[in-house]
Amino acid sequence: PLDQRDGGPSASALSPGDRGTVPREHANYETSGLLAKESNTFNGVVLKWHEPLDAKLPEERWRLYVFKDGHPLEDPFHVHRQSAYLFGRDRRVADIPVDHPSCSSQHAVLQFRLTEKREDGVKTQRVRPYIMDLGSTNCTYLNSEKVEPQRYVELFERDVIKFGYSSREYVLLHDKSATK
Repeated sequence: PLDQRDGGPSASALSPGDRGTVPREHANYETSGLLAKESNTFNGVVLKWHEPLDAKLPEERWRLYVFKDGHPLEDPFHVHRQSAYLFGRDRRVADIPVDHPSCSSQHAVLQFRLTEKREDGVKTQRVRPYIMDLGSTNCTYLNSEKVEPQRYVELFERDVIKFGYSSREYVLLHDKSATK
């Protein structure tokens, strides 16, 4: 007879000397993703990311300007109206669609986070922009450097972001950038 669980011989079918070698099935405590699937779905699509607890709306009026071959393409994206913006090809969930074939359906996320920094011995709290690659196949680039997947990287004014092998460049500026 076969053991119902693993398709192997049952302990009763083995000779007394072989019974000690039957592999035992152990409990699997790995995450299954089922809870995240239930709580992290938008428009029927399971998101690859969820907002952290420190997500906040930015105080500054950030904008993303899109360039291709050095020429502006369209009006800038005003990215200060939400605490996060998802980039990707799947238009059901992407806040900012990227249509290049080398880009993933959920490629990266621009996340605003409340952070604390010590400057001259004084704690300051500010909402700062971060980018995170969502494990995309062809990477996200920040100022021509690969962004490590699944890690937030702080963005600064005038940073240039590229997705996959797309020639479009996204430049991060805010409303006071021209006066500096």
